[in-house]
Amino acid sequence: MEAIKKKMQMLKLDKENAIDRAEQAEADKKAAEDKCKQVEEELTHLQKKLKGTEDELDKYSENLKDAQEKLELTEKKASDVTPTVCLCCTLVGGS
Repeated sequence: MEAIKKKMQMLKLDKENAIDRAEQAEADKKAAEDKCKQVEEELTHLQKKLKGTEDELDKYSENLKDAQEKLELTEKKASDVTPTVCLCCTLVGGS
């Protein structure tokens, strides 16, 4: 009879320990889910920020391309005009 009481106490203690571990596991699970949700929200925010930065980069890249094309055109016009000016100066100076 004493052995049965002892066994019952051990089983009761095992049950209480199991319940405590289960409750702790549930709390850990909830904490992990909350952290996961927070990280997902941060990821979404960073993806939007990245998209905005990429759009900005595209805009500035296009502006740079346009500016380089204008510069090349201006340099070409300048190089086309320079010999003419020098030729005129030479002709005027030589007269």
